[in-house]
Amino acid sequence: MTTSEKAALRSPLAVLTSATATHGTGRDGDIALPRLPGFVESAFSPLAYEVAARCLTACPGDGSRTAVALASLMGDTTTADLASTRMVSGRVHNPLLFMQATPNSVLGHLSREFGITGQMFSLSTLDDPVTELLAMADLLLEDPELDRVLVLGVELGGGERVAAVHRELTAEDGRPVPDLPESAGLAAALLLTRPGPEAPVTVRATDADDGGRPPAADHHGSVQGLFDLAATHRRLLRDGGSQVLAAAGPAAAAFLLSSERLPERNETDTHAHQ
Repeated sequence: MTTSEKAALRSPLAVLTSATATHGTGRDGDIALPRLPGFVESAFSPLAYEVAARCLTACPGDGSRTAVALASLMGDTTTADLASTRMVSGRVHNPLLFMQATPNSVLGHLSREFGITGQMFSLSTLDDPVTELLAMADLLLEDPELDRVLVLGVELGGGERVAAVHRELTAEDGRPVPDLPESAGLAAALLLTRPGPEAPVTVRATDADDGGRPPAADHHGSVQGLFDLAATHRRLLRDGGSQVLAAAGPAAAAFLLSSERLPERNETDTHAHQ
């Protein structure tokens, strides 16, 4: 499914939990590539599974009432390039590369491991995936048979073929070309629901001029907006308050994240009121 037009939230969402992971980027916090049985060579599926599993383990729930939406501009480009290179060179084709070439492969593995039987979608968008994923979650949660939607985004560094595509895209709109190392990978996930006591951080559509300064346009397919959303979720859980996040790019939307943080109580306070 490919999307390009800005979508707005019709109803508030709430964040149950979030997770991020990076590999080979040179950033602080890079992790070794997680091992995922049946998936080889590429960071795409292992990183997608890593952040998804963290969310689903932190907040277990009914898999039949959980949907999943994964966003990636170009999907698993490492696997696609490797399969093409092997074919052109006349080498024997690896069936695992054929199986894992589409993002739906890791979603199927996730479904089996966590018993998820709700709808699953793979999205591709030229704009910030935050807007598209939140709009998809909002739409899916209109279904009375769903309680939660796991949204995640994955971005790989890619080789020369990926760089050539980005150069062609940026020639039209002047947005930057990504500078990730070829073997790098980034993934972020959020488990969303409707507002309630179990999810104190809410997400609502707002105007970018309500205190949120639109960021400089990032490269096509960047998942940095999801990282920003996850970081804001963690900060609001800790400190409370609110913050406006504006998506990057020409189809930018803005979202107000807010938290009703309850005051902390210690044992002395508790006994004093008994």
